[in-house]
Amino acid sequence: MCSHLQKKLFEDDGVYHGLWTSMQEDPELTAVVRSRQLHIYRNGKKVLVLAGKAAPKVIREDALCGMLPKEIMG
Repeated sequence: MCSHLQKKLFEDDGVYHGLWTSMQEDPELTAVVRSRQLHIYRNGKKVLVLAGKAAPKVIREDALCGMLPKEIMG
């Protein structure tokens, strides 16, 4: 995982920090790091890809996607 994405996810003021904490509480969600990106799955189906510098890529509409800030969606 690239350092940009780590900061966005794990720092308290990070853009994706709220999303990360919600993921920890939802047993249906899993995440895998691939090619420095975080691929997020709900019940085995990919819903979202987060990258450090690029905009998030929504694969399927999901409640988790609603937590993304509008200004970073491009």
